[in-house]
Amino acid sequence: MAERLKSAASAYLQSAVSQPVDWYPWGPEAFARAKQEDRPILLDIGGAWCHWCHVLDHESYEDPEVAAIINQHFIAIKVDRDERPDVDARYQHAVQAISGQGGWPLTAFLMPDGKVFFGGTYFPPEDSSGRPSFKRVLLSAAQYYRDNREEVEKAAADLHRQLSQALAGTAPGELDPALVTQVLDDIARTFDMQNGGFGRAPKFPHTGTMELLIRRAFRTRDDLLLTMIARTLERMGRGGVHDQLGGGFHRYATDAHWIVPHFEKMLYDNAGLLANYVHGYQLTGSAIFREVALGTYHYLKTALWDKARGGFYASQDADIGPHDDGDYYTWTLDEVRAALPEDEFRVAVLHYNVNERGEMHHDPRRNVLFIEKDPDAIALIAGLPEEQVHRLLASAKQRLLAARDRRPTPFIDRTIYAGWNGMAISACFEVFKGLLVTEARAMALRALDRILAEAYRPGEGVYHLLTPDGPVHPGLLDDQVFIAQACLEAFEVTAEERYLTVARDLAENMLREHEDPAGGFADIARRVRADPVLTESNKPVQDAPTPGANAVAVLVLNRLARLLDARPYRDAAERTLRAFAGGLARYGLFASTFFLALDDFLHEPAHVVVVARESDGLAGRLHEAALQTFRPDKIVAVYRVDGRDPPLPEAVRAMAAGARETRAYVCAGNACAPPTADPDELARLIRTFNT
Repeated sequence: MAERLKSAASAYLQSAVSQPVDWYPWGPEAFARAKQEDRPILLDIGGAWCHWCHVLDHESYEDPEVAAIINQHFIAIKVDRDERPDVDARYQHAVQAISGQGGWPLTAFLMPDGKVFFGGTYFPPEDSSGRPSFKRVLLSAAQYYRDNREEVEKAAADLHRQLSQALAGTAPGELDPALVTQVLDDIARTFDMQNGGFGRAPKFPHTGTMELLIRRAFRTRDDLLLTMIARTLERMGRGGVHDQLGGGFHRYATDAHWIVPHFEKMLYDNAGLLANYVHGYQLTGSAIFREVALGTYHYLKTALWDKARGGFYASQDADIGPHDDGDYYTWTLDEVRAALPEDEFRVAVLHYNVNERGEMHHDPRRNVLFIEKDPDAIALIAGLPEEQVHRLLASAKQRLLAARDRRPTPFIDRTIYAGWNGMAISACFEVFKGLLVTEARAMALRALDRILAEAYRPGEGVYHLLTPDGPVHPGLLDDQVFIAQACLEAFEVTAEERYLTVARDLAENMLREHEDPAGGFADIARRVRADPVLTESNKPVQDAPTPGANAVAVLVLNRLARLLDARPYRDAAERTLRAFAGGLARYGLFASTFFLALDDFLHEPAHVVVVARESDGLAGRLHEAALQTFRPDKIVAVYRVDGRDPPLPEAVRAMAAGARETRAYVCAGNACAPPTADPDELARLIRTFNT
């Protein structure tokens, strides 16, 4: 029935081709038919990685009886939330307003013009635990639409009006440093002192919150901030939410202890967490954080890396099939025993807490691997030297991983999304700078150069994803800001001005196509905002699920203003911050990246400038010291004096003009430390000057 999905680029849509539902992809054809036949629309939004999406597909959309109800009463549209985040964002807000919850699968019932009149998430095949069956929901929605048209139209119009105001709304306010202090207090109140993380179960990683805490802790050395960082990173790293064998992180934990995850792995989560663990290691020196960072990087470069062409794949599915729940990642005691020799088995079951009864509800025999006991404790219990325990655990890990690799592997969505790649590219640059992994630099540059070659159009911006037929879906704000950020990282690492040029072009495109006269940046560019169903403006502020695009836009503009000594970019950053400042408090930690951007604006960073006047290698050594020295708010630039006037900060310009040898300068605002030619002294200045 779903013949229209055969040509879709999306793996999620492709998976529905054989379903008996008469699916349409998102587009004008479906809405035209709904209007012509006066039928409501059933909208399903999900992803190739989503466990409950697969369950709903299997239980309901593959059921001929359910499909018959849908085909008789509705026009059915299926949307991949990764491919169309602009569609997903608007309908998530609408369904949350109706039902109080969102997520995936998202099930929405629309008027023929696209306005929502009812919705929810997963519906079971039979009435269960107070939840109506999907058949009951479908028939009730169809009858409600048919018998109460005036009421339905009014309710949908009212909801649409309210959401349009909320999505496009701004709340102007002053840029008060107290806003950052207040959100840090709010974050501290939600901190789980025992388990790390914030709030109760389910527990999600809040990567933007961690970056905010790390930046503030570096500056203040506040004990509570350091505790929140260390405990959260440690407990996540030891938990089942972290893949103890293959590296990388699952999307979230269903419990407060980080033990039992939802097993999907997302590129954006792992990119954000990779940066968190690199920075956590640089801040604290914790060997555990370094190990977790390297394991996460290993996952990205093996499972999610396009070896043939460069770039990072989008996600890895949670499961093998709809009745599976993480069986690829979990173990029975007998499976562990079969995979390991006796000496390794003895220490592995203690280390990973493997028992006859595990943590998985669907199969109580299955254990999620998490770190329960450290090698020193195991040595005491087993009566073995600690060094031998370390060797046995290392060998056991490799054997278990090899045994797991022989299992059917969860599907990897090999779509290349520009914005998510931007996040991963930036994270790999952090691995290069913070962990001295030179391969990570090469991977980041290869991925970025592919995106710029295939998805970027000068003057137009970045397209959302790559397909065999070329890039598609232009004009999404997320892609512009994350690729601009990656370009600025590449300029910092390589000193190649072409990356700075692209970042500047993307910033100009954002200001021209996305900035709203009322303040803030809209998620869709003006030149492509032709879809009549998506005409309302959406200005993303919250980190949901990726860092808020308005916040990243501010960070990009701040950085460009400092690198180019260009006041207009700083003014644009200030306009955006002021547009939302009055309403920030209500978002709390969910707008952590925006608070980070505000803090970045209010506290001038260490701007490190290396002015190279000869090719004796000194400039390279100074550049290396600048990159490797940790300071979260640092920006680095290398300029070679070749007859052109480099865009030096005003405070550097006079000093550099009189210098006849290569020197490095560390400035913050209008204050600069004395120039230096000593890499060690440069590192000291970066860590201490005007912190």
